[in-house]
Amino acid sequence: MVDPAADALSLPEDWPARPDLSLSLNRMGSFDWDLDAGLMHLDQAALGVFQVDADEYDGRPESLAPRVPPSEAIRLDGMVTQALKSGSTHYGAYFRIRDREGNLRWTHTQGFIRRDETGRPRRIIGIVRDATQELTESTARIEVDAERRRQTSVVESTTAALAHARTVQDVIDVLRDSHGLEHLGATSVVMGLLESGRIHLVADGPDGSFVPGTRYTRVDEQYPMSEVIRILAPRFIESPEDFADSYPILWPHISGLGITSAAYLPLIAQARPIGALGLLYSDKYGFSPEDRNVLVALGSSIAQSLQRAMLFEQEHDLAEGLQQAMLPRRIPQVAGAHIAVRYRSARLGRDIGGDWYDVIPLPGGTTRDGVYGGGRVGAVIGDVQGHDTHAAAVMGQLRIVLRAYAAEGHTPATVMARASVFLHELDTDRFATCTYLEADLATGVVQIVRAGHVDPLLRDTDGSCRRVPVPGGMPLGLSAEFGRLDYPVSILELDPGQALLLYTDGLVEQPGSDLDEGMQWLTAVVRHGPEDLQLLADHLCDVVDERGGDDDVAVLLLRRRGGYTPQAGGRLQQHVAQGDPEALRSARHMIRAAVQAWGAGERADEIELVADELTTNALLHTDGGAIVTLRMLAGRERRLRVEVEDRSSVLPRRREAGDSGVSGRGLLLVDRLADVWGVESRGGGKCVWCEFGVPERPEIHRSSVIAETRPT
Repeated sequence: MVDPAADALSLPEDWPARPDLSLSLNRMGSFDWDLDAGLMHLDQAALGVFQVDADEYDGRPESLAPRVPPSEAIRLDGMVTQALKSGSTHYGAYFRIRDREGNLRWTHTQGFIRRDETGRPRRIIGIVRDATQELTESTARIEVDAERRRQTSVVESTTAALAHARTVQDVIDVLRDSHGLEHLGATSVVMGLLESGRIHLVADGPDGSFVPGTRYTRVDEQYPMSEVIRILAPRFIESPEDFADSYPILWPHISGLGITSAAYLPLIAQARPIGALGLLYSDKYGFSPEDRNVLVALGSSIAQSLQRAMLFEQEHDLAEGLQQAMLPRRIPQVAGAHIAVRYRSARLGRDIGGDWYDVIPLPGGTTRDGVYGGGRVGAVIGDVQGHDTHAAAVMGQLRIVLRAYAAEGHTPATVMARASVFLHELDTDRFATCTYLEADLATGVVQIVRAGHVDPLLRDTDGSCRRVPVPGGMPLGLSAEFGRLDYPVSILELDPGQALLLYTDGLVEQPGSDLDEGMQWLTAVVRHGPEDLQLLADHLCDVVDERGGDDDVAVLLLRRRGGYTPQAGGRLQQHVAQGDPEALRSARHMIRAAVQAWGAGERADEIELVADELTTNALLHTDGGAIVTLRMLAGRERRLRVEVEDRSSVLPRRREAGDSGVSGRGLLLVDRLADVWGVESRGGGKCVWCEFGVPERPEIHRSSVIAETRPT
């Protein structure tokens, strides 16, 4: 078949060139399709596009059918028909034809539709041309652009994932778990961190394996990570032969892994190397300039994330160490109680908090064989706002002062109010939530004060568990700032075998759920948890881990033991405010239980009557409340001492009441029933006291007490 373009070139040069010459030189042919007659004229160049000789074409489009696959013919006919019906004047389409060898080639046609005065289409005049080379080049460009977009997308997606990485392990997990390396074609990743002149391998090679002796390597050794850190430039290993020649020490150990190429990148942050990254490939040979640019950009992003993670881990370790140092190193053993405490720090990769707990022996107690036996003990749980080293530092200071106020013998409400004032005056903008309780282990009377904290839980002897609603005040620091230092005191009677659970909100808070749901969940966990307090404390920390808790958690469990009797030298105390009948009932309960527990049952009526009379006098004749204290005095004779302290400095005097008098008989009653009584002046008022002799009783054996601190 004659090439029209070649014939055109042999013609004498004319200027300007004829249109048919221009078309033939550009491998374009023309056609004129008479729609009424159904005939289509193709010039010589058009016949050449279809690879049809002139004697093979009869002027009808149907004779081109052997060259146009049926699917392409249907698509092309549909497109032309649509153009004719829609009133269009132009159309264009790419379609495939089959050459003489049976190969498919791309062809392009463009037609102009001529219509008569009524709009009816009469003729289509157009061109047809070979578009194989055009589409091949276009496809190549599309593929290159798509590859560039893919590589850019890999860098962007990996960088976005690294933005959430908080630790070095998080960075490694992003590189391994994300599809970034898979998209780049890498088989595995190795990573080393620069530590004191040595490279510490923190991410192993394929399947987690590493070459023996390479966990720590020197920068001056002949390893690829050492080299890129020395020269501060990437090293692209193009082939197995390149790897073997460049690193003869390493290659024999990894030659069986099927590695065909590798890219080692220095990880540079703030103009200094912090490590190196290696990408290993099993089906790639060589690196294009685009590959190298993408990998260098990826290395820069990884280095920034890695430095941020290293700084975070350092701060986290510092804060966690500070917090652990601020928590009590040892919880005292307390006669009459089983105690278990736990502190669970936020999981690595998350912030540290200001949670704390404490157990405080209260005044009047004695210690024998390392066991506190005072009968009264304070317990506190709290949480300073914030998750950083400052929160941990504030927590330590607040724990110390709260412990000091409690040890001085202040009432729970006073302890909380003074702690709030201290935090407000401290040079900080943090506040804290807290729950503080004083437990009388002989009587079971528990006084609870809450400052913006979550309510405690009570676990009964049968395993059932319920929330204990405790009216509370504002968080520490805020109550002082707003002048609302009144903290209501709730009274709870704890029976032998019952246990109180104090905890911080990290135990119940969960993203997407409210506090009530968290409390219901915790109640169910405690109800079905182990009976032993130590095992229950461990169980609570374990279920928080399983639940995905991301906050610090402090837990304090206190169970009252049965059969506990305070020894001589014990001291019980109760504050009774004016207009607080609940506190007065609690004081009477304490007196009654103490008299029985200390073996003074023979004089129980006398002691209860005298103590009640002194307390009532203090409430009636003074402006403030009263503090009722019972002591078992050690000495040759066992004597029970009752003290009622008030804020008035006016000393009471005994007087005779008339036959019809309704008062005046109180001190006379005290004088008749008590063995001895008196009045002492105190700095803020006075103390009226009386003593009763009680018979000796056998020494009570003290059972062992559990009190353990184990951070998890």
